[in-house]
Amino acid sequence: MKFAVLGDIHGNLEALNAVLKDARQNEVQSYACVGDIVGYNANPSECLALIRQLNTVCVCGNHDHYCSHSISLNDFHPLAANVVDWTRSRLADGDIAFLKSLRLVRLVSGFALVHSTLDMPDKWGYVFDELEAESNFNYQSTTVCFHGHTHHPAVFEKSGGVRRVEPGVIKIILGKKYFINCGSVGQPRDGDPRASYVIYDQEAHEVVFRRVEYDFTLTQQKILDAGLPERLAQRLALGM
Repeated sequence: MKFAVLGDIHGNLEALNAVLKDARQNEVQSYACVGDIVGYNANPSECLALIRQLNTVCVCGNHDHYCSHSISLNDFHPLAANVVDWTRSRLADGDIAFLKSLRLVRLVSGFALVHSTLDMPDKWGYVFDELEAESNFNYQSTTVCFHGHTHHPAVFEKSGGVRRVEPGVIKIILGKKYFINCGSVGQPRDGDPRASYVIYDQEAHEVVFRRVEYDFTLTQQKILDAGLPERLAQRLALGM
């Protein structure tokens, strides 16, 4: 089975369409999402519709959670809180029900999905280094677990100790464990503005990182037309 694993779409319809086209060209058969379908960009409902049409197996991200629940945003960055408020007002009842139905952790065909970490998935912790990944591995029962949240593509490998591996073509080796961040479709923050996702080929025992160009100027204009913060539009061109 060939899976496209994507996440942190954040309402960016242009980036999502480009990724789905690339996945089809690479003969992907199934789809999985590590959360944050909504937030930051101007097409949350349209992105949700596409994800649902593909029968994508999803977990809940922090933006998915906050945008579908009427709870305080005091702990949010003001920029993010602004967008959560805007997104809440744009979601239909069916969108909200779908987001509320998402679990924090899912097992899919022999691998796991989580937005943040397996040890405390409801605390939305970030994993940027080996020490932070170590805690996750203590709770990881599958060989491969995909996650998101940082918007940075990353691979952490455990075989005795934990080491960071450069994203690219990753061979999955029996006896080791892998905690893999597939990067962000809709708001990359690693200095590369291209949309990021991975293809997991289970028969080849291989995870391949993909970067896909898309017309972010159209996404930028939608952000501005919606009255969302200009900074959100500016960062798309920088991948920051």
